[in-house]
Amino acid sequence: MMMKNNTFEEIAEVLASAGKVLIFPHINADGDAIGSSAALCRALRSLGKECYILIEDEIAGNLKFLDDGLTTSDTGVMKADVSVCVDCGETGRFPLRAEKFAEAPVTVCIDHHETSKGFCTYNHIDPDAAATAQLVFRLIKAMGVEIDKAMGEAVFAGILTDTGSFRYSNTQKETHLIAAELYDSGIDAAGVAQEIFETVRIERLLVENRAVETMVTLHGGKAVLAYVTQEMLRETGATMDETEGVVGQLRSIAGVELAVFLKEYAPEEIKVSLRSKKYVDVAKFSSDFNGGGHERAAGFTLRCPIAEAFDRVKEYVSAMPEMK
Repeated sequence: MMMKNNTFEEIAEVLASAGKVLIFPHINADGDAIGSSAALCRALRSLGKECYILIEDEIAGNLKFLDDGLTTSDTGVMKADVSVCVDCGETGRFPLRAEKFAEAPVTVCIDHHETSKGFCTYNHIDPDAAATAQLVFRLIKAMGVEIDKAMGEAVFAGILTDTGSFRYSNTQKETHLIAAELYDSGIDAAGVAQEIFETVRIERLLVENRAVETMVTLHGGKAVLAYVTQEMLRETGATMDETEGVVGQLRSIAGVELAVFLKEYAPEEIKVSLRSKKYVDVAKFSSDFNGGGHERAAGFTLRCPIAEAFDRVKEYVSAMPEMK
């Protein structure tokens, strides 16, 4: 059962007493993870704290504009007084940094995934929040920090990506109110959107086309599955982060309720992304494979070859009673 949430004021007090803070987004960090981390890091630095975002993999090219000396992959950068995990609720989401996270005497979790259980000293997990960036916005307010342009754009990036540009069903009244308030900090909303959605290498288009060509439909077109392999990446010159938009493309097809996209990171490391439109609970789907996420967006990892993973997932989707 999830632990009772700490208030933002309680967490702000913990951060105020810290001199050194490390922030831990999840692996393959998306716009919400990087945006939330960047906003919080900037806020803490504005208070005179020594703070870094500790990462273990490359930031996606379209999100690098959010990083201006905020990130490091050096686990020896410092010994933190407080470790903060952002947009994730377990150390399995940042495996190569788990030991470093636990090194701090105090840990904090800020997340909005319904499968997160609250494993830290202090936790604020709100599955009703459209994005973790919304929670970080409220935390920064509780810290007494005035949100400037850079912080505002980081929060806006997190909200923009996790709501699908305010299109997804997780978008709330509060989402729009926060976005409206961010304009007061001087954000360039159009510029942020351009960086995220309109700074695309041709290699991305090539690999997206290859992935879509693998598409298989089930249940009369209500479910679609596709995949990308390391060979496809080599042939097109693309990187794995450039395939992040494929699952959304699959879901956007008329008549599709469930989209499943498998990504071959290694010969026996397959990450599966799930998206649904109206009624399929992909968090439940994901939990059946020891994964996690939201009702409409979730994922998990399979440790087997891509062909076997595809067959296993296809068999599961074929048997789903809600799709029949």
